[in-house]
Formats: sequence, structure tokens, C-alpha cells
Amino acid sequence: MENKKGQLTGHIMALISICIWGSTFIFSKIMLRDFLPLQIMTLRFIVAYIVLWCLYPKMEDTTVKDDIGIFVLSLFGNTVYFLCENNALRYTLAANVSILVASAPIWTAVLAHFFTKNEKVRRNMIYGSALAFAGVALVVFNGTVVLKFHPLGDILSLGAALSWAVYSIIVGRYVNKFSSFFLMRRTTFYAMLVSAPMLIISGQGDMHLEYLLQKDTLFSLAFLGILGSGVSYVLWNMATRTLGVIKVNAYIYINPFVTMITAGIFLKEPVTAMGVAGAVLIIGGVVLGVRERKSAAEVEGAAEAPQELPSQE
Repeated sequence: MENKKGQLTGHIMALISICIWGSTFIFSKIMLRDFLPLQIMTLRFIVAYIVLWCLYPKMEDTTVKDDIGIFVLSLFGNTVYFLCENNALRYTLAANVSILVASAPIWTAVLAHFFTKNEKVRRNMIYGSALAFAGVALVVFNGTVVLKFHPLGDILSLGAALSWAVYSIIVGRYVNKFSSFFLMRRTTFYAMLVSAPMLIISGQGDMHLEYLLQKDTLFSLAFLGILGSGVSYVLWNMATRTLGVIKVNAYIYINPFVTMITAGIFLKEPVTAMGVAGAVLIIGGVVLGVRERKSAAEVEGAAEAPQELPSQE
């Protein structure tokens, strides 16, 4: 019973994280009126770090090896991922980026299968991924089927997906060693250390912070920093600890669906029958992918259960 409650909690945390991430694009678009992508990334890291420090000011013991690993974790999960994704949008269609980045669970499953001991690809995960990925394509196109290949942008999009896959494999090694709050706080700290010099080198360090006095811009930064780069990552790491790397990443397929819904609500973008059909496929694929398959011993035990007296708790 306790294990089932833990699993349910893990699914809820993963779903909350995806709902937050699927909504971030709206607030990113608002901030793009006054700030460049690298500036937005740095600002949201700063906000996330301050919030995470306030929520969890405790220090935890780390070794040099731990710090190196967490630095690499930060590099792939924050800096490289965001840079690949944001720059991909400059060279290819948004639809291409959405679909290729949504392939992250596939790459994660492949890496986990070969580089972890307990995370192996199961048959229902393969079928669920295929179903969900087809749904992603329908949701992304949402009635307007346009598919053009732009090599540089598409490669960057795949780079973002692979970067997230590497992050997922590495984070699996630390979620049981450190608290999720401390792990995310340290990860965000390293992300700031990397992004700050990049701002200076690129000549983007001179930001017009007075724009943050605008209510919608300030709210957007708060959402991106507190929820998008802070709370959601903490919940995601907790879900990873409970569900495992492969299973939790299946929820990434829901991301375009959440984006479609939030765009329809806040930006009045149309939701077509194709988008709805895609949403159904995504949900069906995720449910199939995360479903637990009972072992032969469990099935046999269940068959014999009626002959036993119920336990007293």
C-alpha cells in the first residue's frame, strides 16, 4: 500500500512539472519583448537560486567527485539544453523543434537501457512511446501540416533532446544521495556560473532591468524562475527518485499538449480536431508506457490471494 501511494505521488509530481514546463513558453514570449534568450535564461537562474536557497538553506556534504558530477548535470540539464533549444528556433520551424525535442524520452530510454543497471526498456514502453510520439506530431501541427527540414536548427533540436537525456541519466545517480532541493540549488548555482560569463563574452551583459517594473514582465520572470527553473525541477527529481528515469520521462510527451491548451486559453490560438486526436494518443501512450507489468510471481500470488486471510494493519 505504501509503495502504491509513493508511486501515485511520483506520477502527480511529474504531471505538475510538465504542466509548469508546458506553460513557460507563454511567459518566455512576453519576456522576449525586452530581453534576449541568454539574458532570460540567466535571470531565471538567479531567481530560482534565491528561491531555492530560501526554501532550503541547509548545506549537505559533497565530495569533489560529487561536485564535478553535479556541474556536468547542470551543464546538460540547464545551459546546453536551453541554448540548443533557443537557438534551434532561429534556424528551423517551431514545429520541428517541438517534435524533435519531444523525442527526449526515446533517447533517455536508450541511454538508460545501456548505462544503468535497473532501468531497462520494456515492451509496453516501446508501444507507448510510439503512440505518444504520433500524438505529439498531431498536437504540434494542430491542423497545419508543414514539415520542412532545416539541418542546423534540426540538429540543435536533437542536441537539446540528447542533452536532456544525458541529464536524466546523471540525475538518477544523485536523487537518492542528496535532497532534491539541495541538488537543484547546487545545479542552479553552477548554471549561473556558466551563464554569467557567456553574457559578458557575447556582449549581452547590459540588460535593461527597468523593464522588470512592468507587471506582466515581472510576473513572467517570477513564473519562469520560481516555477519553471525551481519548483518544477525539484518535483521532477523527486518523481525520478520514485518512478525511475525511463518512466518519469514518458511524461515529457504531454508537454506539447499542455502548450496547446495554454496557448488556446491565453493566446487564443485555435485547437483543431487534429490537436484533440493527438492529445488522446499522447495520453493513451503515456498511460501505456508507465503502466506496471506484473511479474509471473505477482500474478500467481494474486491468484492465490483469496485463499488467504486478510492481513490486519
